[in-house]
Amino acid sequence: MSNFYTPGSSNNGSSPNSSSFVTRRDLKASNSTGALPPVSVGRSYPVGSFDFEVMLVSLHELFEHDRQVASQPDAARCGICYLYFSVSELHYREEEGFYVCPGCSTVLGKQTLPMIRRQQK
Repeated sequence: MSNFYTPGSSNNGSSPNSSSFVTRRDLKASNSTGALPPVSVGRSYPVGSFDFEVMLVSLHELFEHDRQVASQPDAARCGICYLYFSVSELHYREEEGFYVCPGCSTVLGKQTLPMIRRQQK
């Protein structure tokens, strides 16, 4: 059964072989370029929707910065987000045994988080 129904037919589209249905072959034959019309998937996204390209550029910049910091001799990883920071920016949590960056520290607050492996201080 085709998705292309021509409105205004009297048989309500009961027969897939009737003239009320338009096939892709018919559309292609009637189109001078031979290209099929765009198929709508029925989804519409509001203006300002998620921009995948912006996210990719942002991640690229983040990882580029991370590589630069990691190449410094006084760099260590945050035990939560695994991004590199200068040791002076990190806080070592003695009870759990890992470094935490300011961003992750704010999210964790006073909550404890057990780790399988302790980071060396």
